[in-house]
Amino acid sequence: MVDVEKILITRATKIIDALSALDASGAGVLLLTAPDGRFERTVSDGDLRRQLLGGRRLSDTLESLPKIESIVATQGLSRRDVLDLMNRHAIDHLPVLSESGRVLQVLVRREIDDQILLSTPHMGDAEREFVEEAFRTNWIAPLGPNVDSFERELAQCVGIQHAAALSSGTAAIHLALVLLGVERGDRVFCSSLTFAASANPIVYQGAEPVFIDSDRESWNMSPRALERALEKARREGKLPKAVIVVNLYGQSANMDPLTALCDRYGVPVVEDAAESLGATYKGKASGTLGHMGIYSFNGNKIITTSGGGMLVSNDGAMIERARFLSTQAREPAPHYQHKVIGFNYRMSNILAGVGRGQLRVLDQRVQTRRAIFQRYKNELSDIDAIEWMPEPEWSVSTHWLTACTVRRRKSGITSAVLIRRLAEEMIEARPVWKPMHLQPVFSGCESFDDGDDSVSERLFADGLCLPSSSNMSDDQLSRTIECIRRVFLSE
Repeated sequence: MVDVEKILITRATKIIDALSALDASGAGVLLLTAPDGRFERTVSDGDLRRQLLGGRRLSDTLESLPKIESIVATQGLSRRDVLDLMNRHAIDHLPVLSESGRVLQVLVRREIDDQILLSTPHMGDAEREFVEEAFRTNWIAPLGPNVDSFERELAQCVGIQHAAALSSGTAAIHLALVLLGVERGDRVFCSSLTFAASANPIVYQGAEPVFIDSDRESWNMSPRALERALEKARREGKLPKAVIVVNLYGQSANMDPLTALCDRYGVPVVEDAAESLGATYKGKASGTLGHMGIYSFNGNKIITTSGGGMLVSNDGAMIERARFLSTQAREPAPHYQHKVIGFNYRMSNILAGVGRGQLRVLDQRVQTRRAIFQRYKNELSDIDAIEWMPEPEWSVSTHWLTACTVRRRKSGITSAVLIRRLAEEMIEARPVWKPMHLQPVFSGCESFDDGDDSVSERLFADGLCLPSSSNMSDDQLSRTIECIRRVFLSE
């Protein structure tokens, strides 16, 4: 932040003193003021050079400096408004004036143009070592020692026997459904409150998605809604081929009742832990509690390989089959021979190297994101309108994203208003996932609510996610919290 007092000058200031003030402050601009303290104009090094080129001496004062109308701002403008003003006039400094015309502060582009994003990649030191090894050994293809090691290390990390490194979490879900024999005309149950990548692979196989509501306890799949859906399917003689349970925002679903229901009806569970690597359920790693589990290493996830995923299981034959299908289902023959349709879903050796480095700091990333969530919760605890995503006693969430709901009846503020006001200050926040049963592409699909109404619809209407990057600075987190406080406490 610019110290205004150090860059104030008058027309009685000598050019040499102005140059010294400009150099000492490092602000890039001086503020010319009248004897009564009112702002006249900004002065740059170019203005001072032009004085000298025009024949003025270093010992001369600024009396002959031309009068111009500098661009200024008044208090109350948002960061977005300030940046738009700077862009429109091609300036990097903007004085903010009081009603009496005195300079209150100077806004600087490099400070204003600091956007706080929702969740950004956080790279460490170990990734480069594994990637450089891949280059040195020319292991660039979607096979190699980093892929093998990443699979082994990830499996060991979560306490499961087998893992296949793939090009995305979506690819992992798709292969899981292929391995479970999902075909055209089949049904697959899926959490409704999720990203489309959880449900799209169902349609890839020509199957019919059926969407299951959330519960209030975890925001994840409701055992009550699942039981109703399974019982109806049993009566109709068309049980699903699989149930995809999604773990949202780093929080596990209540897996025991869900898996017990699926076992009762003989339906396998695919645990979509794309957002919950590092979380636990009753001491067991999220993603390891179904027949198969999937993880995502997309750029915004808690650890990343830029793009990538993993399919895990204790069934070694399943994972071996997944590796075969993910490399175009090429048969072991000296020529290219294929008996079934395969996919180009294998992870590259380079990206697996990134993943190996990232995996080494997973625990740190979890601790940081949990601390971010706790700081939001602590410092906004006096705002009754905000309710935080619950963390049931049977789980440890990573809080990959800090999620909350805004109770509009308490404040008159809605989640949409808060998102917009944060955006004006160049802070990214987003609504929680729009439920799949509300998506136009799935409008004809059946869905089952938790009770008399839809929990996921209410969460979508009132919920939002706040910036949660593990590499966000204390100043960025403080700025976000202060902005939220202003939105609620100024109303």
